[in-house]
Amino acid sequence: MIDKIQIKKLADKYFNEIVEVRRHLHKYPELSKKEKETSAFICKKLDEIGIQYNNNIYGYGIFGFIDGKKPESHTVMLRADMDALPITEETTLDCKSINKGVMHACGHDIHMATLLGAIKILNELKDTFCGRIMFIFQPSEEEYPGGAVSMIKNGIFNDIKPEAVLAFHCTPELPCGHVAIREGKMMASTDEIYITIKGKGGHGATPHLDIDPVVAGCNVVTALQTIVSRNANPTMPTTFSVGRFIAEGRTNIIPDEVKMDCIIRTFDEDWRKQCHNLIKRISENTAAAFGCTADVFIDPGYPFVYNNPELTKLITANIKEYLGEDMVQNADMRMTAEDFAYFGQIIPSCYFRVGTHIEGDPIYNLHSSKFNANEEVLRYAMGLEVYLALKYLEK
Repeated sequence: MIDKIQIKKLADKYFNEIVEVRRHLHKYPELSKKEKETSAFICKKLDEIGIQYNNNIYGYGIFGFIDGKKPESHTVMLRADMDALPITEETTLDCKSINKGVMHACGHDIHMATLLGAIKILNELKDTFCGRIMFIFQPSEEEYPGGAVSMIKNGIFNDIKPEAVLAFHCTPELPCGHVAIREGKMMASTDEIYITIKGKGGHGATPHLDIDPVVAGCNVVTALQTIVSRNANPTMPTTFSVGRFIAEGRTNIIPDEVKMDCIIRTFDEDWRKQCHNLIKRISENTAAAFGCTADVFIDPGYPFVYNNPELTKLITANIKEYLGEDMVQNADMRMTAEDFAYFGQIIPSCYFRVGTHIEGDPIYNLHSSKFNANEEVLRYAMGLEVYLALKYLEK
């Protein structure tokens, strides 16, 4: 029988230590594929706990196991991402980032510290449960192709494949410790689109002698909006955005070309492929109407995150057992993306959100230079991860 009171006491016991772990990670953030010191710090902490691990897979990724009695019976995996963002921090925290232009603005420091705390507790309890917990510290969640698919391709599950994969993401939109979760589609797929509109530059005073890619590009931007407004089924969430439009002329110079960087997100793989075809067709044909050409490069990103319904029902019930019914709510689908989706393509998975809002403070969203988290979330989240893992093994 899993003793949630004991787990909560152990979360209290290690809370201050894990807060210091979080503050260290927050102070020394590293970008995707550059998590060298972050990885070394995590390995040091695992050594202190006495856990064996593998840190020789896809760059700075780490994985390992905590074996209880009869470890071959069931295996469940807990995952935390490691990388930070290219953002200059604008908080007043004592642990404010000292790595210029880099910040844990997405809470991955919270995720790593939570998982380390959960590992400490699980290691202390390993003689009391049957089964095996796999843990992963995953690099490069913020940058394509993503650490999840890369670790999978590098054989992370070759020897032992878990039966279920769990992860959470902190969110400032929820009160500290509250959880939002849903069955089925959770987060969107994401693809990057790079379009170059080519014309014939010249003097702005003689446009009749030029082929203006700026005018063509502006019309391409407008036309591409019809993918959502006139092609997408109104019941299928879809967003298309142009985030960068570069026309390097001057007041009296029409440039030879225009470059556009765009993104599209949705929740259906067939419709996603249709979107790619529409982007190419609309861009090329609209540009051609103005005498220009359009080169379209689509860089496929992460698939949509899908929470296995059966697993998510179990996890939701167990979250309510641990935190209380009033601490759990149904999550909305979000157009944000996560490479955790790759785990869900091969193993039943469940991804949920845990609130980090500091009562009385403004809500600074994820990826904001002023994002901060209520560190009490560490107490809730590490105990919750332990409880969910052990309840799964008990099933």
